[in-house]
Amino acid sequence: MSDLVTGDAVVLGLRPARLPSRALAIFLDLLVYLTGYLIISIGLTIATASLDVAAQAAVSVASFVLVLVGVPIAVETLSHGRSLGKLACGLRVVRDDGGPIRFRHALVRGAMGVVELLGTFGAVACIASLVSARGRRLGDVFAGALVVRERVAGAPVMPMPPPPPWLAGRFSGLDLSAVPDGLWLAIRQYLTRMNQLDPQVDAAMAAKLADDLVARTGTPPPVGVPAAAFLMAVVHERQSRDAARAFGPGVAPVWGQPGPGAYAPQAAPLATPPTPVTAPAPAPAEMPAPGVPPRPTTGFAPPA
Repeated sequence: MSDLVTGDAVVLGLRPARLPSRALAIFLDLLVYLTGYLIISIGLTIATASLDVAAQAAVSVASFVLVLVGVPIAVETLSHGRSLGKLACGLRVVRDDGGPIRFRHALVRGAMGVVELLGTFGAVACIASLVSARGRRLGDVFAGALVVRERVAGAPVMPMPPPPPWLAGRFSGLDLSAVPDGLWLAIRQYLTRMNQLDPQVDAAMAAKLADDLVARTGTPPPVGVPAAAFLMAVVHERQSRDAARAFGPGVAPVWGQPGPGAYAPQAAPLATPPTPVTAPAPAPAEMPAPGVPPRPTTGFAPPA
């Protein structure tokens, strides 16, 4: 297990892939790419039979670079680190902080792979992976990436805590289109591990995530609603919308049972109106330091 700490102080437990599984994934990828390269080479040889030797050599080199270098980079970029071999072996390429890779990460890994995998027949990659504590080859080190295992036998799944009943349906009109996937992932990680955090750290993280969520939605924060309860209710609203789009209206997620198929018909709303919550008295605003622009407040404040 490799413990990575994100910028939001969320510890990610990642299991780095070791040499045997990575070698099998690379072998499957190379088998697919070489098969495609041979098919394309035969077609190009027939199509360029009328050209001179120099033109045929240029076409051959271009097809080699395109199929064995360009295609793997494009596949890793579009699939966020899951090529065919890695998909078969349950592996994925992620950044050092646990996030999905982008084009520049795939480009560095692909460029270094020409030297490590094709130029030396995998010898340099094997040595680097054996020496590295997390099984990384040189392309992973220079790209700031890591190959992790996605399918782990017996890995516990942390359930999402249910939202307070008095907040059910309160955020049905909230615009969630501008909230990025990275923020949703950070909120979900926090909600599944909030009971394991120190109370002060828990309150500070909840306030920060709630501020980011309010800034993305452009809606003022609800008065008197704790930050953690606000996050639970908004995540519940998003999952309810996803369930409605996938299975039709009247379907809501079943809390505590994550995973595929964890949806059931939505229960009738409570007849008892929610108890009004008295808003706390606003604290006096702090004067910013000279020359430092004040940070916009959204209503959620961590404990002192």
